[in-house]
Amino acid sequence: MRTAVVTGASSGIGRATAEALIAAHFRVIGTSRDSRSVVDPVPGVHYRDLDLASPESIRVFAHGLSDTEVDVLVNNAGESQCGPLEELPAEALERLFRLNVLGHIELTQLILPAMRARRQGRVVFVGSMLASFPLAFRSSYVASKAALKGFATAARLELAPFGVHLTTVEPGSIDTGLSDRRTKYIADDSPYRKAFTTTVAALDEKESQGISADRVAQTILRAATARRPEPLYAIGSRAPMVFAARRLLPRRVIESVMARSYGLS
Repeated sequence: MRTAVVTGASSGIGRATAEALIAAHFRVIGTSRDSRSVVDPVPGVHYRDLDLASPESIRVFAHGLSDTEVDVLVNNAGESQCGPLEELPAEALERLFRLNVLGHIELTQLILPAMRARRQGRVVFVGSMLASFPLAFRSSYVASKAALKGFATAARLELAPFGVHLTTVEPGSIDTGLSDRRTKYIADDSPYRKAFTTTVAALDEKESQGISADRVAQTILRAATARRPEPLYAIGSRAPMVFAARRLLPRRVIESVMARSYGLS
């Protein structure tokens, strides 16, 4: 039986991905910062503690996999953050990049040697379409997801000769309730408050009408099981049309369309 590790498997995309992998007859190890507090755990998933903001926690978790052949690693856990660039606290930026980027890269680095030695493995980074279509007041989140895609796209050329494939899945708007957990940084007297409020309201509305986590999970499953995975899979938010438009239209036009769709012009 193949084994998959899914970070952030207690809710949202991570939970749906764990369910999809179980249905596909994987043994699934799901992570949570406190595995004992997982509400309504997915039947069959083996939950383990992992705090991606802690290098020590990552090392302990990876050491616990030393006798396990990990076939698939799904780097999913993360924080959603928003705020004007000018007002983002340094400690919030550091936390976001530690959790959304560095933690996943450190975990991947610890799991890759065994995959390379066996000459097989799949690593899926769960990004965001905002990495391809950036949005005002999401600069930190966009940058973190773009960083993940950069690591995956470049390093896949290093690992492919060893039978290990890295890929990125970029979901668009998803109805997972994430908007309630998004961290916001905006001063009461901020000169950006009006535009920020308009953008976040539009963002919340789009997410409430977005695709389900289950649809994203099926795309992740496809990326994890394809014989030759694509470098990038995009799902939701009319992905085929908007990526085609990006190839055909000037960047300034794409930026203008994005701004208008979120009430910024």
